[in-house]
Amino acid sequence: MNFRESFENLKIYCEQEYYKGWDPYDGLNSWIIQNTFLGKSRFFRLAWIQLFKRNPINLRTLFGIKKAYNPKGLGLFLTGYCNLYTIENKKDYLNKINELAQQIIALKTEGYSGACWGYNFDWQARAFFQPKYTPTVVATTFISEALLEAYKITNNKRYLDTVISAAEFVKNDLNKSFDSDGDYTFSYSPLDNTQVYNAGLLGAKLLSRVYVYTKDEGLLEQSKKVVSYVCKKQNSDGSWAYGTLPFHQWIDNFHTGYNLECISIYKQSSKDSSYDENLKRGMDYYLKTFFTSEGISKYYNNQTYPIDIHAPSQLIVTLSKFGNFKENRELIDKVLSWTIDNMQSNKGYFYYQKKKMITSRIPYIRWAQAWMFYAFSFYFLELNNDE
Repeated sequence: MNFRESFENLKIYCEQEYYKGWDPYDGLNSWIIQNTFLGKSRFFRLAWIQLFKRNPINLRTLFGIKKAYNPKGLGLFLTGYCNLYTIENKKDYLNKINELAQQIIALKTEGYSGACWGYNFDWQARAFFQPKYTPTVVATTFISEALLEAYKITNNKRYLDTVISAAEFVKNDLNKSFDSDGDYTFSYSPLDNTQVYNAGLLGAKLLSRVYVYTKDEGLLEQSKKVVSYVCKKQNSDGSWAYGTLPFHQWIDNFHTGYNLECISIYKQSSKDSSYDENLKRGMDYYLKTFFTSEGISKYYNNQTYPIDIHAPSQLIVTLSKFGNFKENRELIDKVLSWTIDNMQSNKGYFYYQKKKMITSRIPYIRWAQAWMFYAFSFYFLELNNDE
């Protein structure tokens, strides 16, 4: 199957589903958790989420978990349609852009300093608990980036104003963790104090992107502090652990891609070349460590499985935004070919994960379909720009 045919099959599937679906982490939407005493236990919530996340059999219908809009997923689809419209000015794409943008804005979480978004489910992590629609820097940044792309196409000032407002959420509502130099990183949400490197960098990316429109130097100053904080945490081989907590010490594929993308966008927005060496070491490590000669995207630096759909999709996005897509085209094509051959259903959707002995074929909308839609759109955008 060629790449365009693969994408068209995915696009048909997503449009038929109206961009609604399940999520690996939506187990707490079950009536068992929402309506019984079991939902009050942190340990039961953790176990329940893992039961649904790890199980290749989809139990969601049985336990009353419905397909729904995920705000971040909608943001990924929105960016995808913006890229498609940039390639070919189809009225259908423009209609989709406005429909998705309006739906996203309607799903904002109220009560904070600026526009912000969370996930459509309660989420129990090891480090913290997030009630449904608790805003996170991750969801807010991806959505804001999508709305900026929609603004560039439509000139609808509401989209730009919403993104400028989102920068206020990042600045004022997220918690900061400082190092001895006065640099800091942002928390994942207003409810925690974790230091997850990609989350802090996503906040910095949003502030630096907004700076391009407002020329508010304070935004760049804050972005630089976060980039500096995270670059000091980089290992000598170019890698980063996921975060600072003892159980956040793994090194994985797609979060490394996030880090490189965000630092690169900070550089593009600020014209600050201070972190070029960090970018070079990080990119060298990323490309040499996480992708096999067969085109398999490894999950961790020291093991291949599980093969997660997020990793090949992030490769395309990272290299596109970093500016080294063309020189790595052979690797990208190999990875994309393997992913299509091994992780796409004949119904068009992509699988979540492949483990050594079993594959999870549940069609998660945000984690798999939105990400592959997003990645394909950058792939075709790069080909279009190269023509």
